[in-house]
Amino acid sequence: MMHAIVAREAGGPGVLTLAEVERPVPGPGQLLVKVSAVGVNFIDTYKRSGTYKVPYPFTPGSEASGTVQALGDGVSGFAPGDRVATAEGINCYAGYALIDADKALPVPRGVDDFTAAALPLQGITAHYLINSSFRVEAGHTVLLHAGAGGVGLLLIQLLKARGARVITTVSTDEKKQLARGAGADHVLRYDGFAATVRELTGGTGADVVYDGVGKDTFDGSLAALRIRGTLVLFGAASGPVPAVDPQRLNAGGSLYLTRPTIAHYLRDARERRWRSDEIFAAVADGSLKVRIGARYDLAEAAQAHDDLEQRRTTGKVILVP
Repeated sequence: MMHAIVAREAGGPGVLTLAEVERPVPGPGQLLVKVSAVGVNFIDTYKRSGTYKVPYPFTPGSEASGTVQALGDGVSGFAPGDRVATAEGINCYAGYALIDADKALPVPRGVDDFTAAALPLQGITAHYLINSSFRVEAGHTVLLHAGAGGVGLLLIQLLKARGARVITTVSTDEKKQLARGAGADHVLRYDGFAATVRELTGGTGADVVYDGVGKDTFDGSLAALRIRGTLVLFGAASGPVPAVDPQRLNAGGSLYLTRPTIAHYLRDARERRWRSDEIFAAVADGSLKVRIGARYDLAEAAQAHDDLEQRRTTGKVILVP
């Protein structure tokens, strides 16, 4: 047996309760991992709330780090005792979790368990956003929302390393300092951000907007773009965006709109290892800093979700079984 967080119905954070459940058994091609730390992400709140449909009872969590305990049939390349992480696990808000071997990421020396749990989903997200959803080059002007969040702080560092000009939005003075510390060139509040971006770019607008906020920022994000600019809508922290008339993209300057999800940027083992190896290497050599803003015991998962949804957190939120 083991402890796990279980939601028996969709709802607010309070539906998350600590329960005793059976320990999973690895099937063919799977690893059984003793979980050291779990990454908490907005997608977990979407599934808990019913925004994304899941079967109940439901244990959230796809991101974790830990130690391999047992191997399913047909697994090679791993052994008990290996340290691994994943952004594609199964029911990770638990003491033990199953990870498909082809989705397990070796954790290099110099990266601790908490950082290893904090990095995969948001680090790989940051990697595909600037390499694949829109290829950022030196000299590009980028507008990034929620610059003090987990993805935001990673993105700022990666964008600056590439030579981009980074404009970001935050909601508090504390978050402003964090975004500045990560290297952002301009840190704005949300009110009137589109007009300010226009001013900062001499009326031209941003080459790309990375928007993980959604409903509250979508209109302004479109308004902040240059002609033929790209809006990468990668999240919905404030709620989903209503239906969009494609004519808006024409009227805004032949704009591009994409709504990526991580699964479509991890199509095979080669792509998975390219992204994860580059991100883990940057952390291991010290060129990329990961901020863990809050740690909660596993039993406090409901509080972690509430704090995340109310934007009381900065950086990455993790649970510790």
